Amino acid sequence: MNLMKIMILGGLGFIGSHLAEELLQGKNKIILVTKTVSKKHNIEKIRKNIIIEKIDITNFAKIGKCIENYKPDIIIHLAGQTSHSKSFEDPIGDIKSNSMSTLYILEKIRKMNLKCRFILGSTFIVIGKPKKIPVNEESPCNPTTIYGTNRLTSEFYCKIYQEVYGLDTLIFRITNSFGPREQTIPNKNAVNFLIFQAFKGENVTIFEKGKFFRDLIYIDDVISGIKTIMIKGKPGNLYWISSNKKTWFYQLGKWLSDFSDSKVKFIETPKYTKKVDVGNFVVDNSKLRSLGWSPKISVKEGIVKTLDYFKKQNF
Repeated sequence: MNLMKIMILGGLGFIGSHLAEELLQGKNKIILVTKTVSKKHNIEKIRKNIIIEKIDITNFAKIGKCIENYKPDIIIHLAGQTSHSKSFEDPIGDIKSNSMSTLYILEKIRKMNLKCRFILGSTFIVIGKPKKIPVNEESPCNPTTIYGTNRLTSEFYCKIYQEVYGLDTLIFRITNSFGPREQTIPNKNAVNFLIFQAFKGENVTIFEKGKFFRDLIYIDDVISGIKTIMIKGKPGNLYWISSNKKTWFYQLGKWLSDFSDSKVKFIETPKYTKKVDVGNFVVDNSKLRSLGWSPKISVKEGIVKTLDYFKKQNF
C-alpha cells in the first residue's frame, strides 16, 4: 500500500486516537480534525508525528478549507455527537453534526473532483429494536432515537453519492465497543462506565438482573476492522464490525466483581431507557470476515486490559 494522506475527523476521540496510532505505523501522513484538544493526552505518543486541526465538524466552511488544503486520499468520519439522550436535548444540533456534516463533505469531494475514499463510521443504534437476530447488513433499520436516525441518514447520503456520482464511499457499523480511552460516563458508553465503576470499587449497576445480551467488541479488534475496510472494502458497501458473540450482562457483572472489589447491584430500567433501548443484540460479521479479518480479543481479556489501563491513569 502506498503512503497516503489520511484525514480522521474526530481524531482525538476513543476510536480516532487508536486508529491514528495504527495508521501512522505505515508511515502515512495523518491529519486529525478535532473540535477540542481536551483529549490530546490520547495521542501523547504520536503527537510529534501527526497534524492536528482544531475545527468543529459543524463549521462547514472551515472543514471545506481543510479538505482543500490537504486533499486527503482517505477521509474517515468519526466525528459528531454520540449520545442518544443529547440528541433529544438538541435535535437540530444533532442533525448538523451527524448528518449535515456528512452531506457537506461528500458534496465538497464531488465539487473538487477529489480522488478520495470516504469512510463513514456508523453505529448499531441505526437498527433500533431488531426484528430478527443475528443482525446483518441486510437487516431493516427502524431507529428509536434522533441520533440513530441522523446516523442512518448519513449512511444513505454515502450510498447515494456512490451510486449517482461514483464517489468511493464505505460505511462501517460498530456494535458495543469498549477499551482504554473511552469516556466513562453512563450515557456515553455503558460497558466502559461499568468497567470504571468496578475499577473504583463501586457497585456495578446493571438493569433487568442482567438478563439481556449485547455484542461487545474490544477496541483493538475495531481498529483492525476499520483498517481492513479501508484497504479491502468495496466502494458503496456497508460492513459490520462485531464479535458475533452474545455477552449476557449478568456474566459481565460476574467478571467485573471477580476482577475487582465491586459488587453487582441490579436496578430497574429507567422509563426513558425502556423506550429507546434496542434490547438483545448480536451481529453476524461474516461479510467483514470474508475480507480476511477476524476478532482476536475476548470480552474477558478486554475487561482485564481496560482495568489495567485505569490502574495506570491518575483517576
